Amino acid sequence: MQLMKVDPRALKANPDNTRQSTSTPQADVLLLATIKAVGIIQPPVIFAEAGGNGYVIEAGHRRTRMAIAAGIEEINVIVVEAANDNGARRSMIENIAREPLNPVDQWRGIERLVALGWTEEAIAIALALPVRQIRKLRLLASVLPAMLDRMARGDMPNEQQLRTISAASLDEQKEVWKAHKPKKGDTASWWAIANGLTKTRMFAREWMSSNLPKKGAIVEVNNWGQPQLPPKAERIYGKPGKGDCTAMFLDREGKVQSAHFRMPEARQAKGKGDPTSPGGEEGNEAIDVSAKTRPDVTRNGIDMIGDFRTDALHEALARAPIEDDTLMAMLVLAFAGQNVSVDSGSEISGHLYGSRRFVRHVVRLIGESGKLEFDMDTLRVVARLTLIDALSARTNRSDSGVVVRVAGDAIGADAYLPNMGTEEFLACLSRPALEASCGGTSVVPCPRVRDTRAALVEHFKEERFVHQSALFAPDDAKLAEWLAKSVEHGGEDGEAPADGPVGGSEDGEPSVEDEAETNPRVPEAEDDGKAADAEHEELDEADADASADGLETAYGIAAE
Repeated sequence: MQLMKVDPRALKANPDNTRQSTSTPQADVLLLATIKAVGIIQPPVIFAEAGGNGYVIEAGHRRTRMAIAAGIEEINVIVVEAANDNGARRSMIENIAREPLNPVDQWRGIERLVALGWTEEAIAIALALPVRQIRKLRLLASVLPAMLDRMARGDMPNEQQLRTISAASLDEQKEVWKAHKPKKGDTASWWAIANGLTKTRMFAREWMSSNLPKKGAIVEVNNWGQPQLPPKAERIYGKPGKGDCTAMFLDREGKVQSAHFRMPEARQAKGKGDPTSPGGEEGNEAIDVSAKTRPDVTRNGIDMIGDFRTDALHEALARAPIEDDTLMAMLVLAFAGQNVSVDSGSEISGHLYGSRRFVRHVVRLIGESGKLEFDMDTLRVVARLTLIDALSARTNRSDSGVVVRVAGDAIGADAYLPNMGTEEFLACLSRPALEASCGGTSVVPCPRVRDTRAALVEHFKEERFVHQSALFAPDDAKLAEWLAKSVEHGGEDGEAPADGPVGGSEDGEPSVEDEAETNPRVPEAEDDGKAADAEHEELDEADADASADGLETAYGIAAE
């Protein structure tokens, strides 16, 4: 046995290789990215060709193939003596007799790399894993050690259950684990454990309902952890007045908090002097916000759907097959979005401002001569990255509106939507919508909503559920109305339509103006936009290139 360097192109494939099935394109892209980042860690094993001067690969066919794709001229290989079975037995053992790291050990290794200064994106490249998987494993840092021991044996909860467990305190985890600890030989009931940890929030909501003030309302929190007050409400930070209302909500730690707000006074109708008439003095009382009928999906649910759509669309843009003509048409769609000038929905590139977000992509298409010089593979990668930066369905200032629905439907982004049959999302549905979700399943609606929801969560634990309202395909009538307005007002002088959407997007979702009423950070960000641009003006080209590389590897994008 000896170690030597050879040209990978000179090696021959073994006809008796055990692994005959073709690997998936996604797996090859991840392996290629790893080899480009850290090289080949385990050298392939080869032996001398019988009756010839060449060498045959015994183990490491994919590593050799990806090394050639990466343009590596020489690789290290281990040369062994040829076996009488042409290496068939050793090939079988090499592919079977090995055990992958369990998730807990993977997490410990990731934390060691983080302590050494590695970023999550760099770790994802080195391990050939999605960034989302790295972030999921890092949730284990907040899990009770006794639960970690169980997970190390391969008994893992799903992602939603893991998020629920890691969000609870260690004392709460210890108490629930003691009640649901599995017997010897049994698997842990992670659903019951996660459900036990969410009961605190359920009891808190019941307490709020019982102790709600006369002019009070239970509200949700927005993406920044702030209470989502009714439209046109003015938050009161000092001592509340006699006519002010109280909003009660659960913060991100599950604690009951309250905020005071004031509704605008109703205008007095002209010619009406009677104080008892509508618009009179009695009409100046605060609006009863608790009398509204609950919609099928709450604002928090709409926010979640926007996040689901955006993540699924970005995943589809990174991985789904897209024809070149479709890709160019989608670029036109992207820049017709209502979030242009572009406020990106991409979490990875959110620190870049203005044109710098796209400059880091454009520089890859310009050669040393200052002219456009690129191949089609580079163009496809840059086009996908540009679309990921431009398109967003998040319900904040980055929402692209109806065009993001058309784009997602065109490339089948529905297939990338996550399982929405979770406690967190199903809690956003009204009773009719929740019971409608039982259709086509073995779940029978229960008298209590929470029982129906728990049964659906259990049913969809091993399956994928996508709510109808989250699908990308837009409503035909709204799409036709949007197209008609665009044709009528879009071709004269480049100005926005006079009767265009002001208070909401074309598909009925909240716009920036709506968000500004309930999200105190949006107007603040608009006021400080120029200051933020100035602050980031000194971002050099190296930082821009690093950001582009992080975005590319986070979604596993590579030249096709």
